[in-house]
Amino acid sequence: MFFTLSATAQNTGARGMVAFGRSAGLPGDTLYLDVNQDIATQLLPFDQLLKVAMAYSPLVKYQRSLVNVAEAGTSVSKSQIMQNLNGFGNYSWGNQSLVTTGIPDQTNPLGQIANGYRVGIDARISLYDLFGRKHQIRQAQATQRAAELQVDVLELQIKQQLITIYQDMITAQQMLKIRLIDEQASLTAYRLAELDLQKGRITAGAMASITTQYVQTRAISEQVKGDFLKNVHFFEALMGVPIQRLKRI
Repeated sequence: MFFTLSATAQNTGARGMVAFGRSAGLPGDTLYLDVNQDIATQLLPFDQLLKVAMAYSPLVKYQRSLVNVAEAGTSVSKSQIMQNLNGFGNYSWGNQSLVTTGIPDQTNPLGQIANGYRVGIDARISLYDLFGRKHQIRQAQATQRAAELQVDVLELQIKQQLITIYQDMITAQQMLKIRLIDEQASLTAYRLAELDLQKGRITAGAMASITTQYVQTRAISEQVKGDFLKNVHFFEALMGVPIQRLKRI
């Protein structure tokens, strides 16, 4: 994601606009967050943001995939005993001499077998399967339960992180609004000082002092802008969706 921030100021007061470029592969999609408008009024209500985070957060998705793996492991443990069971079926035919006469046919002993289908199951169960299977199933179920509980723990952590980042964004925005006003006032003083210097009303030393003040104010403003953008970037990463989809309609 690429971020660009620009601030425009007028004589009637400072006015800032935070511009975000392409996000999450959405070509031509540009989002503007008005610095002078509260974040809470631009984004979805916090409860809805929390639901979005739980549904789309990469961390939650990953943990839920682990739950699916654990569920599959439990199913395998329950059905593993079936690997010791073998089914078979065949059809035999003969002259039925043994059946009809009761006299063995010495020339064709196999032909004495009566005609018919034969099916059956060959079961060979080891002692481990007999006595250890229930423990193996319990272990798989415990692993599955632990994975499910980890989802709850992760959701709680994400909720805590979201509260922190959301509040940090609001605080950073308020600081940015103040710094933009301060920067505008310093810029106005700098431009007036330039005119006064040209007309000989102030000395070069005074001009240097005013210039230093403006540079310091501008540096602080840029740092605050970076902090605000960083918080917004962390917020979007935690949510798992582009911030464009988190704005109020």
